[in-house]
Amino acid sequence: MSDSAVLRREAVVETSNRVPTAPVLGVALVSFAALLLELSLTRLFSVVLFYHFAFLSISIALLGLGAGGVFAFIFQRRLARYSTRTIGAVLCALNALAIFAALEVVLHILISLQLSSYNFKRLTAIYLSAAVPFFFSGLLFSVVFAREPRRIPQLYGADLLGGAVACLAVVPLLNWIGGPNAILFAGIAMALASAIWALSARSRTPGILLAAMLLVLIAANHSGRLIDVIYAKGIRITDYVNVEYVRWNAISRIEVDKKRDGSKWIVIDADANTAMMDLDPRGTQNSKIFGDLMSTAPSVANVLRPRGEFAIIGPGGGVDVIRALANGSPSVTGIEINNIIVDKIMRGRYADYVHHLYELPQVHIHVADGRSFIRNSRQQFDVLQMTLVDTWASTAAGAFALSENSLYTAEAFREYFDHLKPDGLLAITRWEFQRPREALRVVSEAMEALHRSGVANPARNFIVVSDGPLDEDGRPVVVLAKKTPFTPAEEASVRVHMDRTELASLYMPSDPGNTAFGRLIQSNDPFKFARTYEFNIAPVNDNAPFFFFTLKTGQILNRRLLHRGIDWKVNLGVVVLGMVLLISMAAVLIFLVLPLAVRGGSSGHAPRLLYFIAIGLGYILVEIAFIQRFVLFLGHPTYALTVVIFLLLVSSGAGSIASRWWLVEPERVRISLAVIVAALLFYILLLPWVLVTLVGWPFPVKLLVSAVLLIPLGFAMGMPFPTGLRWLSRNPSGVGSAPRPHDAAVEWAWAMNAASSVMGSILAIVIAIHFGLNFTLGCGALAYLLALALTAMFSRPSLARGA
Repeated sequence: MSDSAVLRREAVVETSNRVPTAPVLGVALVSFAALLLELSLTRLFSVVLFYHFAFLSISIALLGLGAGGVFAFIFQRRLARYSTRTIGAVLCALNALAIFAALEVVLHILISLQLSSYNFKRLTAIYLSAAVPFFFSGLLFSVVFAREPRRIPQLYGADLLGGAVACLAVVPLLNWIGGPNAILFAGIAMALASAIWALSARSRTPGILLAAMLLVLIAANHSGRLIDVIYAKGIRITDYVNVEYVRWNAISRIEVDKKRDGSKWIVIDADANTAMMDLDPRGTQNSKIFGDLMSTAPSVANVLRPRGEFAIIGPGGGVDVIRALANGSPSVTGIEINNIIVDKIMRGRYADYVHHLYELPQVHIHVADGRSFIRNSRQQFDVLQMTLVDTWASTAAGAFALSENSLYTAEAFREYFDHLKPDGLLAITRWEFQRPREALRVVSEAMEALHRSGVANPARNFIVVSDGPLDEDGRPVVVLAKKTPFTPAEEASVRVHMDRTELASLYMPSDPGNTAFGRLIQSNDPFKFARTYEFNIAPVNDNAPFFFFTLKTGQILNRRLLHRGIDWKVNLGVVVLGMVLLISMAAVLIFLVLPLAVRGGSSGHAPRLLYFIAIGLGYILVEIAFIQRFVLFLGHPTYALTVVIFLLLVSSGAGSIASRWWLVEPERVRISLAVIVAALLFYILLLPWVLVTLVGWPFPVKLLVSAVLLIPLGFAMGMPFPTGLRWLSRNPSGVGSAPRPHDAAVEWAWAMNAASSVMGSILAIVIAIHFGLNFTLGCGALAYLLALALTAMFSRPSLARGA
């Protein structure tokens, strides 16, 4: 039978199929699987690679989707031999296999954080292999959208709604079955999509069998022993420790490692560590271990307030809790963001080992975001303590993990001071180096907060103590700050404690010394001091909460600075971000732009395609800015991810569907674009104030507030893309000209929209680091304003090819 006869037969079957909604269901399920894969890869990348690479899944996904659109154009004649549903069934089956293959590649390639050609090649292998599943999805979407121009609003709505469901599913899936199994679940969804696309019961069999095989594999891997992380952060995990316990959730991968000296540590994403103590706090005062605990920098807070009420953000394995209880604290409130640490480890499997520390009547542990809990609390404390609390493990949001940390901003410090008793202490411990920057920035933040609280000159409000002499490797340094001056008696008690230990003074009110800390505090102007200091230690705020980035722009490529101290990973992350931006630009050029340009079909499209670039860039900039903004408001990074993306995708899907009736004439899209621009300008002005004012409201009410803020905007943002595609499908070579088989207007639009999103996902972070989240949101508004200006082409007949 000839190819044309086969195609005619399949077309008849497809037309007469009893399930006419198969394309819509198929698109929704493929979109669900693709976004679930993207979010799950983000979680896996944060463990296997480094936090710098966690956001790569966004770039990889968008690149693969765009490349699929380019392939659809180049091979459109060959693809035209087959029906849409045949293509869908085959591509989804291949996609399910590609998902499993990509997972194996990511788990079995060792990546170190080095700027070397060897490392670059291995990273490229992961990048390209992970892009293959998205390539198949992009190819399918491009074919479907190009062949079904009349159903574009429904199909685009199904695409967005499928992604929205993935946002709801990713958190419970990561919590229940873990990162690798969540990726395999995306493969199951893709295999089932193959069955949906298939034309007959016989052709559905491969997809159903493939889904069943992957389901069995997930069941066999429920313990994580069959398919799990082998290499992480440049080493084989089991080479140096005995891994006793592993558990995943949407926040992190948690291990309990037993080291060769017998100690046990909680390890977060194979990087951040917190010790568990085999120590009963009710009888530790005379033990050697207690003496060791009281010889560290954070112990100064216990010396000054031995029987005070403590609030500890990030208690982890409970070292700070033990120290507070052993010194006589009657009440310790711990705020830990990860429920695995609290419920599964400290109160669960290892409760006996830690002597049921988190179940003692004096200890009150809350699973919550530290700053949100403090802000909503009506309690006041004698000491508010944070010891080496890092965000070196990314959230599922896919953003640069260290790109935001609302714990370390001037506004946060102001809130901490407000929740201290009149004579209370703020005790924050950070790593510090021979040339100070981290703890020094803590002092800078506290100075700014005290200034805002009405303290004109806080020179006597600080004590800074180090574990010992500062060096390039880094030492813990505690910064103690009060709303009132330290008294001579308090200073004397600290000196007595230092005489008994190896602790060293970096700043005392009566002896500022000629250290960076003394010079900063004596200057009484952290911004002016930061301008002349070699590192950027100026206070950060909620609009640009990039506490850990202390390099100035001119230092970013200084190899000497990139590889010094414990914070070298943070510094190198800035370079990695720039490298990924360049790699993404090259990938967009190689896989999206050049193939289309070489094959032809670009003439006459360039001005119109700029419209799709603008709306793609605008959407991703707005989405990432909102995710970052809502973290503090909703109290948890995972909530921000789920709520923001879900609400935007659902409302955008509804807007896409509504555009078919509301925007019958493409020119009417100007109304929705104008609404988007106006709304974004309104949000830039009022959103920070609204979120801060309402942050104390009950969580269900905050969900309702989020919906009120995001749904109208998302509804409008869902209209420009499908309306533009309908315009192109009606007039592929310009208004008034006949459609040509190789104009590939839809394929070009799909590819350029994806390309701009690839770039925008990284640019959003680059812009926010340098200019803040409001500026990022403003850039999104500017992109939509450009799209609004470009809609003049919707009614311009002079854009025909060759005109």
